[in-house]
Amino acid sequence: MPFSFKKLVPHLIVLVVLIIASLAYFSPVMQGKQLFQSDIAQYTGMAKQLIDHREATGEEIFWTDNAFGGMPTYQLGARYPHNYIKKLDLTLRFLPRPADYLFLYFVGMYILFLVLKVDYKLALLGALAFGFSTYLIIILGVGHNAKAHAIAYMPFVLSGIILTFQGKFLSGFLLTTVAVALELVANHFQMTYYLFFVIICLGVAYLIDAVKKNMLPHYFKSVGLLALAAVLALGLNSTNILATKEYADTSTRGKSELTINADGSLKENVGGGLDYDYITTYSYGKLETFNLFIPRFMGGGSGDPLPKESEAFNEVLRLGATPQEANQLLSQIPAYWGDQPIVAAPAYIGAVVIFLAVLALFLVKGRLKWWVLAAFLIGLLLSWGKNFNGLTQFFIDYVPLYNKFRAVSSIQVIVELVLPILAVVGLQQYFNDFHKTSEKKKALLYATGIVGGLSLIFILFKGTLFNFASPYDAGIREQIGQKFMDAVRADRATLMVNDTLRSLAFVLLTAGVLWLFLKEKLKETVAIGIMIVLVLVDLVGVNRRYVNNDDFVSARIMEQPFQQDGADRMILEDKNGHYRVFDATTDAFNSGAANYYHKSLGGYHAAKPGRMNELAEFYINKGDIGILNMLNVRYIKTQREGSGPVAQRNPYANGNAWFVENVVMAQNANEEIQFLDSLNTKKTAVIHEEFKDLLPLEEIVRDSTASIDLVNHTPEHLTYEVATTSPQLAIFSEVYYPDGWNAYLDGAPISHFRANYTLRAMTIPKGVHTIDFKFEPQVIKTGSTITLASSLAFLFIFVGGIIYRNRKKKTEANS
Repeated sequence: MPFSFKKLVPHLIVLVVLIIASLAYFSPVMQGKQLFQSDIAQYTGMAKQLIDHREATGEEIFWTDNAFGGMPTYQLGARYPHNYIKKLDLTLRFLPRPADYLFLYFVGMYILFLVLKVDYKLALLGALAFGFSTYLIIILGVGHNAKAHAIAYMPFVLSGIILTFQGKFLSGFLLTTVAVALELVANHFQMTYYLFFVIICLGVAYLIDAVKKNMLPHYFKSVGLLALAAVLALGLNSTNILATKEYADTSTRGKSELTINADGSLKENVGGGLDYDYITTYSYGKLETFNLFIPRFMGGGSGDPLPKESEAFNEVLRLGATPQEANQLLSQIPAYWGDQPIVAAPAYIGAVVIFLAVLALFLVKGRLKWWVLAAFLIGLLLSWGKNFNGLTQFFIDYVPLYNKFRAVSSIQVIVELVLPILAVVGLQQYFNDFHKTSEKKKALLYATGIVGGLSLIFILFKGTLFNFASPYDAGIREQIGQKFMDAVRADRATLMVNDTLRSLAFVLLTAGVLWLFLKEKLKETVAIGIMIVLVLVDLVGVNRRYVNNDDFVSARIMEQPFQQDGADRMILEDKNGHYRVFDATTDAFNSGAANYYHKSLGGYHAAKPGRMNELAEFYINKGDIGILNMLNVRYIKTQREGSGPVAQRNPYANGNAWFVENVVMAQNANEEIQFLDSLNTKKTAVIHEEFKDLLPLEEIVRDSTASIDLVNHTPEHLTYEVATTSPQLAIFSEVYYPDGWNAYLDGAPISHFRANYTLRAMTIPKGVHTIDFKFEPQVIKTGSTITLASSLAFLFIFVGGIIYRNRKKKTEANS
């Protein structure tokens, strides 16, 4: 079929519309402003050393020592050689952030609908409905960019898979390869893992269909091509995947060797992965499911205010408070009455989308309906976490990798992905001649009755069905009284009723448009246009409650999110050597502020270095100065009442390296960490028995004249000068990382090992020596080689496939 520019025009117009929609929602980016994203501010602090080094030298470092005492940069935005798929990703994200992610949401879903043979106008409606889903907007608001990035490529992956199953093998293979590679380059493996559940549902549905239609050879040919595409996509991302796997094994996401907690109690989970309580802390409440349809069904987000005409406000006034005091008090009372610790916003999908999805249940038949429903149920039921304990516990115990991820409520992204698909495919069938008019009327009547009737039940019987009580109300009731809490609950009920009426209005308006179409009072194009407007008004109206122009700041603030205080300035004046800083003014192991200016002992990351995090739980967070000493903490930031943060110099820090006189051998990790309690680390080291063969063969005789000094330091290369008259055991205040760090004595390789649970140690022979530690990660070299080979293989298949297809078309045309 010859190329037709005329057929391309509508799609080009849609792309322009989607660009405009992306920029319009985040319009301050056009003025050079940036969305203040709290997680990105933290990331900026964590990655400061990496970014500064890159800008100053044009080179990449794969180790940073400004966070957690030292860690790889693999999860801090490291750039790898031959990562061409990343260059493609950056090309696709040409709009200013975060409009680039919103545009990706739109385009990915639009392509998926085209693959599903949906009319471009309805595909536009579906793309907007998906992209403006409140959860997808709110994660951009708080800075979960990697999560948004991975979600945006999900529809691309499904498009490639479906295209392959449709028999378009070359196009499907190429699209799947690129899409999966882009999905992986987003580097949010939790979201990619959840996408795999959707793919399984889709694959099973197509398998059942293939059995029914006696098309198993076609099915398995498609699966074989898709498997090859997945392998190639993995190859295109091999450096990132291999590096992530290597680091994950030593991080809080890997298996800890400890079987005890910091309080001495036995751990419940010693099989690897995260603890059950940690995994399920953010479990979606069963009632919260209705937030998908009614945004403030449970009060909205944790920061949502009570209604303006507040009964609680009037009750506080009756208790004698001034209006100012009443407002101040009510700002601390959550409208949200669910049991999650923090909810930024409800996961609102839209009343219009929910209504259309219910309508589709009566119209859509076959495999799409069943794989979408299966994925929907998996996403919904697993999002309940501890509130649906049997299923959750089964997945944690038996489903591979499920226990590696926290915040189970985020699996609800599957729901956000599949419901717009069902809704729009159903709408397409409503507008075409696939069903009789009588069937459409019946479906419309049923959908309106179910969704509208549910809304009326909530409105009429709210007091009977719900108590509007939060698990956190008890403390407020004790302080202010039951009457006040009754008023608060009445206000929560008001919020629910108001938003239920809002959703009901959108349902009735949508139903009215579809009814008028059936009565031939509205043309299809006009009806679709009205519904696009309804979707935008519905979703954007809710989204603006949580992410709007007020959240934008000047670019300078995001580039430098942490301002120096007096303590920072004092510390920065100390240019003498290499040392660390511990910020006790905040939760040091959940803040990237100190990392922006200093080589901090703490940091902010979803996958912290495992042993350092355990050391924090056992000692550092309790203010153990002995542990801070061995980690070479020269300054401790503290909060002095009335004068703000101050920097206290620690004169007892052990320094960059020192010799010890005694060794305590530990049989296991429990002993390793427990022996550090009250240990004089300047004289004694704790060594695990696995390293006993690397200790000095003779008894350590302390040489009072021996010296060891750090003479040169960069994040990836440290040089020490040593002089000693007898073999010595040296301890270095640098984090021991088993992969990548190599040690050299006078230029020749020498073994080093772990001491004091987290540090490096080395047996040094007598004499004058130079010791070098160099970070030379083999994983980067291996991964880059595989990536280059995979890129060349993909290029060969792409070019060869195009040539083969063109020759085949020419042969068919001449025959």
